[in-house]
Amino acid sequence: MFKQILLWTGATFLLLQFIQIKVPNPPANIDPQKEIKAPKEIASMLKTSCYDCHSYKTKMPWYGHISPMSLEVKSHIKEGRLAVNFQEWGNYSDKKKQKIYKGIVKTINFAMPMPMYLTIHKDAKLTQAQRNKIKAWAKSHIKKEEY
Repeated sequence: MFKQILLWTGATFLLLQFIQIKVPNPPANIDPQKEIKAPKEIASMLKTSCYDCHSYKTKMPWYGHISPMSLEVKSHIKEGRLAVNFQEWGNYSDKKKQKIYKGIVKTINFAMPMPMYLTIHKDAKLTQAQRNKIKAWAKSHIKKEEY
Protein backbone atom coordinates (compact mmCIF):
# COMPACT_ATOMS: atom_id res chain seq x y z
CA MET A 1 0.00 0.00 0.00
CA PHE A 2 2.78 2.45 0.94
CA LYS A 3 4.60 1.68 -2.32
CA GLN A 4 1.45 2.45 -4.33
CA ILE A 5 0.96 5.78 -2.58
CA LEU A 6 4.61 6.64 -3.16
CA LEU A 7 4.35 5.61 -6.83
CA TRP A 8 1.20 7.69 -7.41
CA THR A 9 2.68 10.68 -5.61
CA GLY A 10 5.84 10.44 -7.71
CA ALA A 11 3.86 10.04 -10.94
CA THR A 12 1.67 13.03 -10.08
CA PHE A 13 4.75 15.12 -9.30
CA LEU A 14 6.31 14.16 -12.64
CA LEU A 15 3.14 14.97 -14.57
CA LEU A 16 2.95 18.36 -12.88
CA GLN A 17 6.31 19.25 -14.44
CA PHE A 18 4.59 19.40 -17.84
CA ILE A 19 2.28 22.16 -16.62
CA GLN A 20 4.16 25.43 -16.85
CA ILE A 21 3.21 29.10 -16.89
CA LYS A 22 5.08 31.09 -19.50
CA VAL A 23 6.68 34.25 -18.23
CA PRO A 24 7.63 36.32 -21.26
CA ASN A 25 11.33 36.98 -21.64
CA PRO A 26 12.45 40.59 -21.50
CA PRO A 27 12.62 42.36 -24.83
CA ALA A 28 16.11 42.28 -26.35
CA ASN A 29 16.33 46.06 -26.46
CA ILE A 30 15.28 47.39 -23.05
CA ASP A 31 15.79 51.13 -23.00
CA PRO A 32 17.35 52.06 -19.63
CA GLN A 33 15.97 55.57 -20.06
CA LYS A 34 12.42 54.16 -19.69
CA GLU A 35 13.13 52.84 -16.18
CA ILE A 36 11.44 54.67 -13.32
CA LYS A 37 13.35 57.66 -11.99
CA ALA A 38 13.34 57.88 -8.21
CA PRO A 39 15.67 59.20 -5.53
CA LYS A 40 18.57 56.83 -4.88
CA GLU A 41 17.17 55.56 -1.55
CA ILE A 42 13.70 54.87 -3.00
CA ALA A 43 15.17 53.24 -6.13
CA SER A 44 17.28 50.97 -3.95
CA MET A 45 14.25 49.88 -1.90
CA LEU A 46 12.20 49.25 -5.05
CA LYS A 47 14.99 47.17 -6.58
CA THR A 48 15.46 45.11 -3.41
CA SER A 49 11.80 44.55 -2.60
CA CYS A 50 9.81 44.97 -5.82
CA TYR A 51 11.87 44.25 -8.93
CA ASP A 52 11.63 40.43 -8.79
CA CYS A 53 7.95 40.71 -9.75
CA HIS A 54 7.73 44.24 -11.15
CA SER A 55 10.59 44.34 -13.67
CA TYR A 56 12.50 42.20 -16.13
CA LYS A 57 15.27 41.80 -13.53
CA THR A 58 13.64 38.75 -11.99
CA LYS A 59 16.01 36.47 -10.12
CA MET A 60 14.22 33.18 -10.62
CA PRO A 61 14.87 30.88 -7.65
CA TRP A 62 15.56 27.19 -8.22
CA TYR A 63 12.08 26.24 -6.98
CA GLY A 64 10.60 28.62 -9.55
CA HIS A 65 11.21 25.95 -12.18
CA ILE A 66 9.63 23.02 -10.32
CA SER A 67 5.86 22.51 -10.28
CA PRO A 68 3.71 23.06 -8.29
CA MET A 69 5.75 25.97 -6.82
CA SER A 70 6.65 27.27 -10.28
CA LEU A 71 2.96 27.77 -11.03
CA GLU A 72 2.65 30.09 -8.05
CA VAL A 73 5.95 31.92 -8.59
CA LYS A 74 5.52 32.48 -12.32
CA SER A 75 1.90 33.56 -12.01
CA HIS A 76 2.92 36.21 -9.44
CA ILE A 77 5.69 37.46 -11.73
CA LYS A 78 3.36 37.58 -14.73
CA GLU A 79 0.64 39.42 -12.78
CA GLY A 80 3.19 41.73 -11.17
CA ARG A 81 4.64 42.80 -14.51
CA LEU A 82 1.16 43.42 -15.87
CA ALA A 83 0.31 45.65 -12.90
CA VAL A 84 3.55 47.64 -13.12
CA ASN A 85 6.93 47.06 -14.70
CA PHE A 86 9.36 49.65 -13.39
CA GLN A 87 11.58 49.13 -16.43
CA GLU A 88 8.67 50.10 -18.73
CA TRP A 89 7.77 53.25 -16.74
CA GLY A 90 8.57 55.60 -19.60
CA ASN A 91 6.03 53.82 -21.81
CA TYR A 92 3.14 54.46 -19.41
CA SER A 93 0.63 57.24 -19.84
CA ASP A 94 0.28 59.85 -17.09
CA LYS A 95 -3.07 58.31 -16.22
CA LYS A 96 -1.51 54.87 -15.71
CA LYS A 97 1.35 56.34 -13.67
CA GLN A 98 -1.16 58.09 -11.42
CA LYS A 99 -3.04 54.82 -10.94
CA ILE A 100 0.23 53.08 -10.01
CA TYR A 101 1.26 55.80 -7.54
CA LYS A 102 -2.15 55.52 -5.88
CA GLY A 103 -1.80 51.73 -5.84
CA ILE A 104 1.59 51.99 -4.14
CA VAL A 105 0.13 54.25 -1.46
CA LYS A 106 -2.69 51.75 -0.83
CA THR A 107 -0.67 48.53 -0.88
CA ILE A 108 2.77 49.32 0.52
CA ASN A 109 1.71 48.90 4.16
CA PHE A 110 -0.38 45.76 3.78
CA ALA A 111 0.14 43.76 0.62
CA MET A 112 3.56 44.48 -0.85
CA PRO A 113 5.90 42.78 -0.91
CA MET A 114 3.68 39.76 -0.59
CA PRO A 115 4.01 37.95 2.76
CA MET A 116 4.57 34.64 0.97
CA TYR A 117 7.50 36.18 -0.92
CA LEU A 118 8.98 37.54 2.30
CA THR A 119 9.08 34.12 3.97
CA ILE A 120 11.86 33.14 1.57
CA HIS A 121 13.31 36.55 0.61
CA LYS A 122 14.14 38.04 4.00
CA ASP A 123 16.29 40.78 2.40
CA ALA A 124 13.18 42.15 0.66
CA LYS A 125 11.41 42.89 3.94
CA LEU A 126 10.77 46.60 4.40
CA THR A 127 10.77 48.30 7.78
CA GLN A 128 7.85 50.55 8.65
CA ALA A 129 10.12 53.56 8.15
CA GLN A 130 11.03 52.35 4.64
CA ARG A 131 7.37 51.73 3.84
CA ASN A 132 6.55 55.25 5.01
CA LYS A 133 9.28 56.71 2.78
CA ILE A 134 8.02 54.84 -0.29
CA LYS A 135 4.46 55.86 0.53
CA ALA A 136 5.43 59.54 0.96
CA TRP A 137 7.41 59.44 -2.30
CA ALA A 138 4.45 57.94 -4.22
CA LYS A 139 2.02 60.38 -2.57
CA SER A 140 4.19 63.31 -3.62
CA HIS A 141 3.64 62.31 -7.26
CA ILE A 142 -0.14 62.06 -7.09
CA LYS A 143 -1.73 65.02 -8.83
CA LYS A 144 -4.73 66.59 -7.23
CA GLU A 145 -7.74 66.01 -9.43
CA GLU A 146 -9.31 69.10 -10.85
CA TYR A 147 -13.06 69.47 -10.82
